[in-house]
Amino acid sequence: MIEKVKKNIFISMAIAAMLYLGFMVYADYKNVIAAFMKFNWYWLPVILLLTFLNYLTRFFKWDYYLRVLKIKLTKMDSFAIFMSGLIMSVTPGKMGELLKAYLVKQVAHEPISRTAPIIIVERITDFISLVLLSLAGALVFNYGRIVVLGTGVFFILLTLIISNKRLSLQIISQIEKIKFLHGHGEKIRTAYESSYNLLRPWPLVYMVLISLVSWSFECLGYYIILINFGINLSILWSTFVYTFSTIAGAITMLPGGLGVTDGSLTFLLVQKNIAKDLAVSSTFIIRVVTLWFAVLIGVISVSFYQSRYGKVALENAGNS
Repeated sequence: MIEKVKKNIFISMAIAAMLYLGFMVYADYKNVIAAFMKFNWYWLPVILLLTFLNYLTRFFKWDYYLRVLKIKLTKMDSFAIFMSGLIMSVTPGKMGELLKAYLVKQVAHEPISRTAPIIIVERITDFISLVLLSLAGALVFNYGRIVVLGTGVFFILLTLIISNKRLSLQIISQIEKIKFLHGHGEKIRTAYESSYNLLRPWPLVYMVLISLVSWSFECLGYYIILINFGINLSILWSTFVYTFSTIAGAITMLPGGLGVTDGSLTFLLVQKNIAKDLAVSSTFIIRVVTLWFAVLIGVISVSFYQSRYGKVALENAGNS
């Protein structure tokens, strides 16, 4: 299984390399290289620390959700599993992080149908927080309102539907009538019960607030990058650019938002009359310290996990 993951990572890296090569040509690679030379690389550890603080805060969400569902894991095991999930950052919508549910099953013997909803709810709270962070910019700068508001409305409606047990159980009853899902009714209902408990008012509000904090770390990191390139834009604008581009990439369901997130980050800066070489350089750095840094941490964490528990085995996943 891990070999397949590694293969997918290499494919994503190859796609990213071709993508960034195209950006270099677009901005004139000599100017881009010159821009990199001007960047104050002493700030890199600070930016990486801010990104890691995002992961630590999101780990708090993950561990909190485990406690809501009364899943018994030590903090070390919970942390190792969460960080291992980062290896799936280059999967569509990060849904490859469902790997965490398989790892919990391997360690705590909990059904995947019970813990997989945590990953879904993590994405819901992430999207809601990203919408909230980008909304002010969308309104002030009159850009991307439909995308931001549309995304917000979709996830709020999804949350309301899941929170309405009567309606949800009626929908599940209809789903169970579908022939190829007929034998999975119990798993679907187990997954729904977990989702319902995780999206109760207090856990929902609490975790959206935590998500606002976690994504703010990366927004601040992006702002520091822009400042170091001499790009004089407000933190409101940089927060909007980063969160809007992240939303745009995520809703396309492309692995890691490759192409769309990168293109949005570059395009929005160029639209502000920022030189192409600076726009491309800042995009390259923020993507390395967020997306690819996450993958690196995931690779290290999976290695640690396997040294502790043996190889990740998904052979019996279908029975959960």
